[in-house]
Amino acid sequence: MGLMSKILGESGPSRKTEDYVELNADDFDTSSVESERQVRIARISGSADVIDIKDAVYDGDIVVADITRHSTQDRTMEHISDELKQVADEVGGDIVQKDDDQLIITPAGVTVSRDRLGQ
Repeated sequence: MGLMSKILGESGPSRKTEDYVELNADDFDTSSVESERQVRIARISGSADVIDIKDAVYDGDIVVADITRHSTQDRTMEHISDELKQVADEVGGDIVQKDDDQLIITPAGVTVSRDRLGQ
């Protein structure tokens, strides 16, 4: 499954990858943009990566973590998930596993809907 298929889903002919334009982050000036929260991207390779994720969530950021290096049955992944669930509970946030490849962890005041759009 390609990147655009993951983003667009397998919804059929109503959406085509040709209908979208790829954006380059360098084309946008973000130096003057201030926000209370950021969406942070992380990759969990091991337990040490959890520290940065915890810090970001405690600071009020939303974290989307790539967990493709671990199987969901992996004991290390179970420990990491439990640790991140505890962080989400402590801050009053939310945690959701998206398919088998991502965890989304949010701070207080942000929840992740369990319903997919368009369904």
